[in-house]
Amino acid sequence: MNWDSALKDFSQYLRLERSLAKNSIEAYAHDVEMLKQHALCSHLKDPDALQTQDIRDFLAWIYTLGMAPHSQARVLSGIKAFYQYLLLEGVIKNNPAQLIEAPRLGRKLPDTLSIQEIDQLIGAIDLSTIEGQRNKVLLEVLYGCGLRVSELVNLKISNLFLNVEFIKVMGKGSKERLIPIGQSAIKHLQLYLEHTRPAIVQKPGNEDYVFLNRRGAPLSRVMVFLIIKDLAAKINLQKTISPHTFRHSFATHLIEGGADLRAVQDMLGHESISTTEIYTHLDRDYLRSVMIDFHPRA
Repeated sequence: MNWDSALKDFSQYLRLERSLAKNSIEAYAHDVEMLKQHALCSHLKDPDALQTQDIRDFLAWIYTLGMAPHSQARVLSGIKAFYQYLLLEGVIKNNPAQLIEAPRLGRKLPDTLSIQEIDQLIGAIDLSTIEGQRNKVLLEVLYGCGLRVSELVNLKISNLFLNVEFIKVMGKGSKERLIPIGQSAIKHLQLYLEHTRPAIVQKPGNEDYVFLNRRGAPLSRVMVFLIIKDLAAKINLQKTISPHTFRHSFATHLIEGGADLRAVQDMLGHESISTTEIYTHLDRDYLRSVMIDFHPRA
């Protein structure tokens, strides 16, 4: 089996049998495409010709390119999935990637915003424009529900159940989940849907999307990044933030407020609770105050 047919069949398998989202399939295909290019440069024609050492050489090569350990681990994960598929299909008898270990990864705490910084960002929005009114609601929902940016831009009006204070989103792997939405976000969302959104000329087929651009099409992920970047510059925020920072802040503030870890896991849509546990970090001032208040020799 040559590379092109193997890649095509692998993508079909991920879509039909694994039910992965388009972005995930493209990421897996990109990882295998990198391996393909390296293999062809090393005069290895087909994927079944690669041995464990060839894959180790490939990983050493992407390391020399300056790829971060987390990115290296993700690429290796894609390659392992590809060769596991070839093994299941009987194309190969042994998986050359099976025993290769991913690089050790440090447990990096995500950047977060304080409640005051979130208020400052939202307060910097110019509400005299339709775009500004939309952006205020967008950030209220992003932070109020802890959404991924892809979940935010694909949010549908038909999936808003505001009377029972829930919204439904499509998460990773095309998995749906219900998320509670607070009164503040509900209030701003209702005002936006009743007064602001009707003023936007909508393109046919986009009537169900909550957040639209000035041309009546759904907002892009890049546009959400730019909105947040511009607001950060307005208040001179000395942090590098993104839409995901609001998701991190949502989870951190819930955990610090005493929320149950399992409940936060469900709201974030994490498959493993170990992913959610990263939000159990506490700020140093709080830890110091606990030590001073309760340690007998403090």
